[in-house]
Amino acid sequence: MGTPHPHPTVDPAAFRHVLGHFASGVTLVTAIDGATPVGFACQSFSALSLDPPLVAFFVAKTSTSWPRIAKAGRFAVNILAEDQEDLCRRFAVSGADKFAGVPWTAAPAGPPIPDGTLAWIDCTLEDTVPGGDHLIVIGRVRALEAPRDDRGPLLFYRGAFGHPSPNR
Repeated sequence: MGTPHPHPTVDPAAFRHVLGHFASGVTLVTAIDGATPVGFACQSFSALSLDPPLVAFFVAKTSTSWPRIAKAGRFAVNILAEDQEDLCRRFAVSGADKFAGVPWTAAPAGPPIPDGTLAWIDCTLEDTVPGGDHLIVIGRVRALEAPRDDRGPLLFYRGAFGHPSPNR
């Protein structure tokens, strides 16, 4: 056997295509910056630890929303329902007032919870770790609830929302 090349070249388009075969749920990460609600759509979210209760997500270093959320020190991860694709698209746009016309209530510590989400997780910022062109954000869970069991989750798979067939 030969020695593997220490830094293999991976085509970014192939990387995106292959990893697109992993279905993921979709969340909104939200916070209050002063008196202004802010947030962004995020599909790279995961439970990290049960003891202590930690979650993690990845955010692009180029995000304009993340610095405002990090400054707040508290955020909510909102798990979207299958009927919230429009809400997700709104939060995926950079620079817009994403909360304009979006009804929400506050989590116990204040981060916004848009109406109709399947579940929410209220967190304090525990740590950030560099990860290539992203940051790995670790949040300590302070409160959580799953108030909506009448719908399935919003999924993202092979560049589309919903429950796409692998044969499309």
